[in-house]
Amino acid sequence: MRFLFRLLIATLLSPLAAFAQDAESWNAHFQSTYIRQVQPALHSAYAGPHSLRAQPGASYSLTATAALGARLGDDTEAYLDPEVAQGVPLSGLGGLAGFPNGELAKTSGADPKLYLARLFVRHTFELGGDPVPVDSDANQLKSTYASRRLVVTAGRLSLLDLFDANSYAHDPRTQFLNWALMTHGAFDYPADARGYTDGLAIDWDDGPWTLRAGRFAEPKSPNGLALDGDVLRHHGDQVELVHTHALGALAGAVRVLAFRARARMATYDDALAAAPAGSAPSLDAVRVAEHGKSGFGVDAEQQLAPDLGLFLRALRADGRTETEAFMEADASLSAGLSLKGGRWSRGKDVVGLAVGAQAISVAHRAYLARGGVTAFLGDGALRYGREQIAELYYAAELGAGFTLTADVQRVANPGYNKDRGPASFYALRLHWEV
Repeated sequence: MRFLFRLLIATLLSPLAAFAQDAESWNAHFQSTYIRQVQPALHSAYAGPHSLRAQPGASYSLTATAALGARLGDDTEAYLDPEVAQGVPLSGLGGLAGFPNGELAKTSGADPKLYLARLFVRHTFELGGDPVPVDSDANQLKSTYASRRLVVTAGRLSLLDLFDANSYAHDPRTQFLNWALMTHGAFDYPADARGYTDGLAIDWDDGPWTLRAGRFAEPKSPNGLALDGDVLRHHGDQVELVHTHALGALAGAVRVLAFRARARMATYDDALAAAPAGSAPSLDAVRVAEHGKSGFGVDAEQQLAPDLGLFLRALRADGRTETEAFMEADASLSAGLSLKGGRWSRGKDVVGLAVGAQAISVAHRAYLARGGVTAFLGDGALRYGREQIAELYYAAELGAGFTLTADVQRVANPGYNKDRGPASFYALRLHWEV
């Protein structure tokens, strides 16, 4: 009888024992990134209140983040990320759509600021299928989950933690620096001024397919730090369908993304109509009603060789309303290559080359041409042209978790203005992570 009792207990506990062997109960990861960037002088026929300055300039950013994870149950995880940031941007963070340093959104001056970047819970409902191992990483405990599962994520995070997770152009701490290459340039995703938001997302995973949807808080005012907690009335919704595939041994993925925001935003047409003849229009004067903003895009990535990858992104938004939370663009296109350094015996080094272009709507152009000012743009006039970006970087692995990157960017028609630029930017980035 005692033997049968022990056998029963062993049978009941064996899955837990296997789970304990395969999964982390907690982890801790850390990163710090310092970026120093300089801008030589550029051509400037005239300048306005939010122009990219013609004089030579320099900027820097510094961030440090702790990513702390703990398992609350077999399928429930919690994460906490305190973050410190400081920095000084070029031209007061004005004069460009695609800013040359994606870390500068998190900074708020030369004095370091401590804030909570992430605090969220993730629960997985396993639905069957083959076991899928998940490696330990920042905001990810080592686990093994079923290939068919439902994942619920709720709390404070960056929307880009979940959506548009391109392997080659997603993280300015380790990959391309420009805002236009972090994600779709015209993806006005919900975020506070540092790039974080509160909300809920649900993933349905079934082998190569993932369907993801989420609702998140928009800022109370465009590009502001305070979030609007009334997500039933003001919110940013997004849906993404992802399919991963393999062409022989070469992996790839396609992501189709749609978003819709609803918030108290101004429209360019309202601002133009309200401005007296001969005066500059103002978005502030007509930011009294709720409006919707929507967009649709596609993101594809593909290995061309085991060490070489290609990415392509395209997205178009409706272009009626002002920018709510990200860079100032109503349509965007980008493409690039990423090559690992094994061909020259530097297997952990990476070289990346990408180009991008963004455009604004007819109403958006008319608003800027009449001297209107937005959160990021305002030359006082406008001879419109698409803003075009090229970026090249080389990331050299130094050991002990350190990577040093040299980066160069060239921007034609900065701020969509043919009367300005082109502008060049040169940067060094030192990144450490454990």
